[in-house]
Amino acid sequence: MTTEKKRIVIVTGAGIGIGAATAKAFGALGDHVVVTDILEKEGRETVAAITGAGGSADFHLYDVRSTATTGALVSNIEARHGRIDVIVANAGIAHRTPLADLTDEKWDLTFDIDLKGIFRLVRAAAPGMRARKSGSVIALSSIMGVAYGWDEHVHYSAAKSGVIGLVRGLAVEMARDGVRVNAIAPGYIRTAQLLSEENSLGPAGAEKAAEFIPMGRLGTGEDIADVAVFLASDNARYMTGQVLVVDGGLLVGRY
Repeated sequence: MTTEKKRIVIVTGAGIGIGAATAKAFGALGDHVVVTDILEKEGRETVAAITGAGGSADFHLYDVRSTATTGALVSNIEARHGRIDVIVANAGIAHRTPLADLTDEKWDLTFDIDLKGIFRLVRAAAPGMRARKSGSVIALSSIMGVAYGWDEHVHYSAAKSGVIGLVRGLAVEMARDGVRVNAIAPGYIRTAQLLSEENSLGPAGAEKAAEFIPMGRLGTGEDIADVAVFLASDNARYMTGQVLVVDGGLLVGRY
């Protein structure tokens, strides 16, 4: 693939988990991947994995909570590469917090990262995408934002539900300018987040969850990455404003 034909892809939260798997998947296609994260060591390891496999990538330390940093990131990429073709807005947090302990500050932190972080990046990149009449945005929601409530995570469920509204609104607003906006709602994916005893199911809970998933296993980062690759491709050219649930049949199988 020549340099001219490489897509320029931004993946946020690409140091670990779903973000790392997604960055590697785009890298394997021959795209240039801009790996971003607040985890510098892990982000650089993702870049090393991509380049070590013959791909093209670079790392940017990026906190999605900063409007100024977001603007600088987009300007830098457009100055160096001329465009941004794909955004995978994956960065997110999930902190277990009972309602009685859910302060305004804890609520705002989750929304600032999981929802507003997506908005900031799309807002900054949208003018270039619209001017070029081309672009694909993929935002990460969750089954906890689509169908399930999650006790002691009401701020997370609310933010991930907000992602769906954001995606639908952006999709309609930018459709005539050639920019598509879709979301992925993962189910139980084997990540450090899911395996955290403090903030999620923990190892034992994760294995128990696998027992009632119709496909009989937890998902992997690659399971989500491949759907992101599809949504960014021309194969999904007539899809916008959609939320694809990737959960091994969990939602339809719970009866």
